[in-house]
Amino acid sequence: MGGSSSSDGCLSSDSMAAAARTENREGGILSSGGDDLLATFLTSLDMELKHQLGLLCVILLLPALSSATNKDYCPWNPYKNSRATYYGTRDGYGTPRGACGFGEYGRTVNDGMVAAVSGLWNDGVGCGACYQVKCKVPKLCNVNGVTVVATDYGQGDRTDFILSPRAFNSLGVSPDASKELKKYGTLDIAYKRVPCTYPGRNIVVKVQESSSNPGYFAVVLQNLGGSYDVTNVELWEDSRKQWSPLRRVYGAVFDYANPPKGQLFLRFQVIGCYGTYWQIPKKPIPADWKPKMTYDTGLQLK
Repeated sequence: MGGSSSSDGCLSSDSMAAAARTENREGGILSSGGDDLLATFLTSLDMELKHQLGLLCVILLLPALSSATNKDYCPWNPYKNSRATYYGTRDGYGTPRGACGFGEYGRTVNDGMVAAVSGLWNDGVGCGACYQVKCKVPKLCNVNGVTVVATDYGQGDRTDFILSPRAFNSLGVSPDASKELKKYGTLDIAYKRVPCTYPGRNIVVKVQESSSNPGYFAVVLQNLGGSYDVTNVELWEDSRKQWSPLRRVYGAVFDYANPPKGQLFLRFQVIGCYGTYWQIPKKPIPADWKPKMTYDTGLQLK
């Protein structure tokens, strides 16, 4: 609207001061010999305008800052340095007793290439996250490394990852190289967050064994694709016309005491590269839900 503006959309103080000069001269409000007074007035006005416009610009920018990308979830996130070791199992797969509460799913997901994590655990929020892990021993390490799913909590000697045998063996360029790598015990690695991929598989809700219809309802989400973490799960209570939060019991397990009878409608909140979102399954949990059963949400995340 006539007059310059700064690149972030805030009107510059110079433009507003110039407008004030024009208004004062044309309005004839100054007495003769008032040039010095005008100069003093404009200097004071200029400083005040800069102060007020600075505050205004901060206020205007706050929404943009709050919706900025969360770089830890973004695909362009750089590799970070850390250390990794491995644990033993009879068949090389993961363990069904992992702290995420995934059960057998946590043993076999991603063809058993799974890991226990420490700092990345994040009080269970990090359960189900996928990472690309590469070791650094020349001639022995596969340049592409291995993609693992976090299914358990575990701490080693300054490690971020304790890999299942199948995952650790995939770090080498050959079976013989993998045997040599195992002799190191703990390896220097580089890792980064990557999207999980579950082609043709929807997110499912697994009802935990400890559940009892209708008195107690405990669930865990499985097959969460993309680079997202589940931060909250809520249940619709029709009698109260509101969403009520489930409690994170441990790992990825959420529960609710005395759930309403009939179909159960859930929604879950995920955080990703571009912010936080609520996802509402296309299918409710049936009224006759049972422990140990899994129910398709009809949703996929990529």
